[in-house]
Amino acid sequence: MKHPSKERTLVIIKPDGIQRGLVGEIMQRYERLGLKLAGMKLMVPTPEQIEGHYLLDPNWKKNVGEKAISSYEKKGEKPPSSDPIKVGDMVVARLKKYMTAGPVICMVWEGAHAVELVRKVTGGTEPRSSNVGTIRGDFVVDSYQMADMDDRAIRNLIHASGAVGEAEQEIPHWFSKGELVNYRAVHEDILYSKELEGILE
Repeated sequence: MKHPSKERTLVIIKPDGIQRGLVGEIMQRYERLGLKLAGMKLMVPTPEQIEGHYLLDPNWKKNVGEKAISSYEKKGEKPPSSDPIKVGDMVVARLKKYMTAGPVICMVWEGAHAVELVRKVTGGTEPRSSNVGTIRGDFVVDSYQMADMDDRAIRNLIHASGAVGEAEQEIPHWFSKGELVNYRAVHEDILYSKELEGILE
């Protein structure tokens, strides 16, 4: 069984994150957790890459459609369709337009419980309802309401893998094995060694 300290997760800083000049701030939040960067690249994704990313899970489109329909109904609004697949198609179309509007930075972060902790620091999908202290809660004002009114994807700065299995699918979608670096960071001894030794002289 792989040690939790070797867990990896995918993070993509979306075009709005780069345009807002928040790359350093976002990376610093993850570094402060004790995570280490295992891979990074700047690129402009193709629509095919974005669609492939979101459809790595064959149930994603249906699930996101069902969540969107439920959200409309909770607000007392009529969803654009009662068919979750059609609503999912609308979400994918919006995401393709959003994520290909400019460069993104793809990163792989490694460390104990990386997926869970990155999600916690990043905040919820909707910035409006994200907690203060999270990246989205501190730096974005967007909401589902505004995104729906403008017929666009919600602008929330970052994609972060939602589960370990998801990360294991997403990372090879964006990175080849040769683009990821295995190395030792000095701070790992403090975080992961069984005993704190060799500190005092």
